Amino acid sequence: MGSDGRPGRLAARRVGAMMRRHLYLLRGSWPRVLELAYWPTVQMILWGFITKFLLGHADFLAEAAGLFLSAVLLWDVLFRSQLSVSLLFMEEMWSRHLGHLFVSPLRPYELVASLFAMSLIRVLIGVGGAALLAIPIHHFSIFSALGPALIAFFVNLLWFGWAMGLMIAALVLRLGLGAESLAWALIFLIQPLSGVYYPITTLPGWLQPISWSLPPAPIFEGMRALLFENVFRLDLLAQAILLNLAWMALAICVYLLLFRSARQRGLLLQVGE
Repeated sequence: MGSDGRPGRLAARRVGAMMRRHLYLLRGSWPRVLELAYWPTVQMILWGFITKFLLGHADFLAEAAGLFLSAVLLWDVLFRSQLSVSLLFMEEMWSRHLGHLFVSPLRPYELVASLFAMSLIRVLIGVGGAALLAIPIHHFSIFSALGPALIAFFVNLLWFGWAMGLMIAALVLRLGLGAESLAWALIFLIQPLSGVYYPITTLPGWLQPISWSLPPAPIFEGMRALLFENVFRLDLLAQAILLNLAWMALAICVYLLLFRSARQRGLLLQVGE
């Protein structure tokens, strides 16, 4: 370094220029800013409720292994179905292929049908493999633990995952790839409210109505009723089906509305943020 310190000043300017670049990205993309505080907050809320529930149920741990494994596997059905739809859609954007698809005879609902079908295949491979491995590793079979009710739980969680994935795909199409973190973020916002690892009554009273408006809440409550009381709650299943109908209708409306807006604004060819 020379006596005037010029190389050091030039290096500092280059560092500052790179920092400004990333600060501009943060300033111009609210999903990136939200993500900074999002994950620690969600983890704090989730594990806080788990701890609160376990503190009041010391005897619960004697039967917790089967419950937690069932909860993890069923949650992954929801997570993987949503993520598959979102990521498969974004892969078309990453490859700059989306605009080409929609100058072909392909219609929006046909694209959605293909995304749902591929999501089902991916969920069956991923979660099915994990469920089979749980048998020799943990000596636990979700198939025998939940019996035929597993099909109803699976279908309803898959259904809601598709609705979430479709809405996220529409938001990414409208907001750009700077919002792609929504594919991971939004579903985990739902997790603490879904009662995956604890009853809905563990939540504060003001949160419980919000929780019951989500299809996973009655599904996981039904799972616990089946495991602990050996009762298949048809009322909870009916509630989940009605909620899924409403959420899927909302997802379709959001998708069609934002797709039309994106087409009018020429956003189908966008690959930026």
